[in-house]
Amino acid sequence: MNDMIHSIIGTRKLAFGGAVFAGLMRIVPHPPNFTPAGGLAIYSGARLSGWRAFATPLVMMVVSGLILSWMHGYSFWSSITAVVLLSFGVYVLFGKLLRNTENPLAIGGVTIAGSVQFFLITNFAVWALAGYYPPTAAGLLACYVAAIPFFGAPLLGDLFYSAALFTAHHFLARSFFPDEVVPAAAA
Repeated sequence: MNDMIHSIIGTRKLAFGGAVFAGLMRIVPHPPNFTPAGGLAIYSGARLSGWRAFATPLVMMVVSGLILSWMHGYSFWSSITAVVLLSFGVYVLFGKLLRNTENPLAIGGVTIAGSVQFFLITNFAVWALAGYYPPTAAGLLACYVAAIPFFGAPLLGDLFYSAALFTAHHFLARSFFPDEVVPAAAA
């Protein structure tokens, strides 16, 4: 049993625990769209390796999405869901840029870039797949303009949870998980 757990978690117990905690926070009541999802994916990309970096946030998104859909009585899967999950894979790729840094400006910049890609990709999918807007350049522009008021909460959620996860990792690694300390960059 211990070998199975080790094969799933790997050697990064702190990073895996932080990712699972953030995923569970998604089902706790929160302001609309202010969730740990983007921060979780950035953090996973930065602090987990290999397939775990992708699998952890995607599994947490699917599991929490199924729980939320059951709790609130809506269908989890739609034509847009796959695009949303793909976009979280892009967040993970962005997080990989932070593997060897704890620089708050780098973390903030990558997190903002992640939020922007999520906005662009998912709203493109709404335009292309949902049928709410005409399949024209004007329709795409209208879709993006209509989505602008909804961009602030995800951006703030991504920034808040990225800051919380990376800060907690920094202090907990130094106190309790020395194998997970991010090495200082060479000058």
